[in-house]
Amino acid sequence: MTRDRTADTSRAGRRVPGAARRVPHTAGVRIALGKPPPEMLERLFADLPLRDPRVIMGPQIGEDAAVLDIGDRYLIAKVDPITFVAEEIGWYAVHINANDLAVRGARPAWFLMTLLLPEAQAEEALLADVFAQVRDACDAVGASLVGGHTEVTSGLDRPILAGTMLGEVEKGRLVTTAGARVGDAILLSKGIAIEGASILAREFGARLRTRGVAAETLERARALVRRPGISVLPDARAAVAASPVHAMHDPTEGGLATGLWELARAARVGLRLDRDAVPVLDECRALCGALGLDPLGLIASGALLLTCPPAGVDRILAAWASQQIGGTVIGEVVPAADGCRLHWRGGEGPLPRFARDEVARLFDEGRTAPGA
Repeated sequence: MTRDRTADTSRAGRRVPGAARRVPHTAGVRIALGKPPPEMLERLFADLPLRDPRVIMGPQIGEDAAVLDIGDRYLIAKVDPITFVAEEIGWYAVHINANDLAVRGARPAWFLMTLLLPEAQAEEALLADVFAQVRDACDAVGASLVGGHTEVTSGLDRPILAGTMLGEVEKGRLVTTAGARVGDAILLSKGIAIEGASILAREFGARLRTRGVAAETLERARALVRRPGISVLPDARAAVAASPVHAMHDPTEGGLATGLWELARAARVGLRLDRDAVPVLDECRALCGALGLDPLGLIASGALLLTCPPAGVDRILAAWASQQIGGTVIGEVVPAADGCRLHWRGGEGPLPRFARDEVARLFDEGRTAPGA
């Protein structure tokens, strides 16, 4: 069970109601494929006043979902699209959105989807397959599909699914990214990068085979989305039941390194990371090695990043182990003045920063066409 984070989230996520404060924007600046830079998003967020006092957490860098006060508990809301992959988009969309509720300590309950189908692929069989994926994934996380929108859209070469997940959490159990405290241990469940390796195998399989990656490795990487899976809901539930947890975060686009930077930024702390302790899945290592990618910058859904008091480490690791969930201590939270540093056997340096996810860079640089 976590302590009540209401006061801290109010400080971190709310702005005084009133007119938007216009900030200058640079004309002609192009945005690369993937997420816009965090500094750009922060400038845009500054233009968004939160007029409703029930908004406890609005748009914030590093915070995974909105928090709304609905009386005796909080409503948690998240929206996320699936754009890097075309296969199993229904399964991806439900779990990716549910993950961002899980790291708030919340229970996913209601899912809505906007499904856009390309004209060339608009067949009932495809539509039925996506709905079946969504149904199965909702069953897995305990949510219900309650609405949305479906249409055939011109100008697309692949289906696009944007999902919205709603859920609830008791006020005393809310967890945020900003809750990390100096002295906390940093834990990571499973390893990296489950989602990224699966995407690489699905979208760049032919290229990887020409680079010497075995068919068996590609098949295992493709299957990572199901086993160990991209959901962190069991990881989060087990952790908060075992020990106080100060912060949880879902390292998605930009990988573990970006997730760590977002955590540090949100909590206004520094981080000391042990590079040798970070569990990199064998499949991820092989695929990234073949394509010249850094696993630390590869979209990493399926791994839960959290901080907790040192006294809680063994309890959380034991709780994970009891559910066959791997877990590792990868570092500690330090004062902000110490910065974010990466240590390894025989050296140290700054934690790397990725301007965009390694998958997005691969698509954008045109090293290969998706699926080629």
